[in-house]
Amino acid sequence: MSSDSLRNRKPPLNGISNGNDNSIYYSDGDGDRMTVMKGKKGGLKGFMETASFMKWGIDDMVGVLKYHPLPCFFAVALLFFMGVEYTLRMIPSDSPPLDVGFVATRWLNHVLSTSPSFNTLLAALNTVFVGMQTTYIVWVFLVEGRVRPGLAALFMFTCRGILGYSTQLPLPQDFVGSGADFPVGNVSFFLFYSGHVASAVIGSLDMRRMQRRGLAWTFDFLNILQIVRLLGTRGHYTIDLAVGVGAGMLFDTLAGKYEESRKISVAPSPTNGVYSSIR
Repeated sequence: MSSDSLRNRKPPLNGISNGNDNSIYYSDGDGDRMTVMKGKKGGLKGFMETASFMKWGIDDMVGVLKYHPLPCFFAVALLFFMGVEYTLRMIPSDSPPLDVGFVATRWLNHVLSTSPSFNTLLAALNTVFVGMQTTYIVWVFLVEGRVRPGLAALFMFTCRGILGYSTQLPLPQDFVGSGADFPVGNVSFFLFYSGHVASAVIGSLDMRRMQRRGLAWTFDFLNILQIVRLLGTRGHYTIDLAVGVGAGMLFDTLAGKYEESRKISVAPSPTNGVYSSIR
């Protein structure tokens, strides 16, 4: 068989052609259009000819710094925290954990521990905010007929229960409780992660989707105040609150994907009020 006929033959998908031109063929996914990279089939020379980084230039480097400063920042931060991690003195097992959020809110912890009435007032206001979150999510489902925030909350609280039970963190020292806090009364609760924060994030994200930006910013502001208060009362470690923000975003995204995959819609029915149709 001639070399011309080999070149004209359709190459295998995501593989290397058996032709004599030493070309490497990759499928773009549809099986028809192919990307051809000339070079050796193997060896260092073939690798160097086809490697992407060999085509980078100074202009590319400058462009990355100019147009993508955030990934550059995280690249520098990665190197910095690698140095911190590998040189940091570990906290002894018989010592309380070091929490930077606790250090920053030491003043607030002192105020709350010495002013029970003020602590109860803030706890009651925080409980009102939790009620606002719950009311919004339930309203969206029952009145507006949208399921995504409710699904996100179900996913989030279930995962929180699993993780919270799996790793039961010790109650922080200097914890300041209140009977007005949610859940109402001095009862036990999971520390990791913060359902208060995650639920507020779920509500805020839905508000932005619905162009309720003013209400979303209000929720974000109240959530920040909630985070500061929870640090001050030692109701959560800093990592609980940070993961709470990420959990709200994650489970909102997963709920959206589930909703799209199942094509769920909630609409009024002339016979039985509300129904869920899965197409």
